[in-house]
Amino acid sequence: MLNLGFFISEKYPQIKQLFTTDSNFIFVVAAMVAMQVVMCYLVKDMSWPTIIFLAYVFGGSINHSLTLAIHDICHNTAFGYHRSLWNRYFGMFANLPIGVPMSIGFKKYHIDHHRYLGGDNLDVDLPTEWEGWFFQNSFLKIIWLILNPLFYVLRPLAVNPKPVTSLEIHNVIIQLMFDGWVLHMWGVKPIVYLISGSILSLGVHPISGHFISEHYMYTEGFETYSYYGILNLITFNVGYHVEHHDFPAIPSSKLPLVRNHYNFKQQIIGERRHRNSHWGRHFCRM
Repeated sequence: MLNLGFFISEKYPQIKQLFTTDSNFIFVVAAMVAMQVVMCYLVKDMSWPTIIFLAYVFGGSINHSLTLAIHDICHNTAFGYHRSLWNRYFGMFANLPIGVPMSIGFKKYHIDHHRYLGGDNLDVDLPTEWEGWFFQNSFLKIIWLILNPLFYVLRPLAVNPKPVTSLEIHNVIIQLMFDGWVLHMWGVKPIVYLISGSILSLGVHPISGHFISEHYMYTEGFETYSYYGILNLITFNVGYHVEHHDFPAIPSSKLPLVRNHYNFKQQIIGERRHRNSHWGRHFCRM
């Protein structure tokens, strides 16, 4: 897909003022992590059905949003490019309620997603040829959606394996320390609440529609689309996917300014690169 960031910044040079950090973002992420720690305490004596319900409706929504915060952090928008290591460890902090280490591994492969958007065997966010061949009918596609978290973990290892880095080891150690602390303090129920919420929210969940919106080709030649609906309020504007790919250095909170103030969507890239339908509808279109 043609990256129009250069042409847009030439037409609107003031857009470069948005290449900055977002100080409020750090506090929002910290509050979300703190909320999940509080929930770990609250669910310790709840029944299992109540825990799973809360994991899907509440905790999973927070954890999914934290994965999107990690996406923002991997572009160094929390502390800036000159403090890249601060961003890596802040990503590990945001990772804590998710229950399993993924922040550094995500960063490692997300670079390829930007560099090779839509490229087979290069962009590991794309389903593999085998996935497209096997999950063809509606029933199997539902199974694929449920298993989406598993494919997101295994696909990079199968398509484009990379060496384990020292930061990934740090990510694992810090995550295990946090999980062990929660287990020691409040037992196994909070751990189940956190991890099941992460798994459920990355599968068949209203927020997960962005996975399809980002990679399902509605119009030939357009590998991704933007969504400008209300769910952006709880997902760090991940719906502004075209804008993000054109300007990955802009913090997610400022992506609406790219569209609203510079209006490049209509003038430069046309109307076909955005879809205002609710993410949940993408499940029905598959």
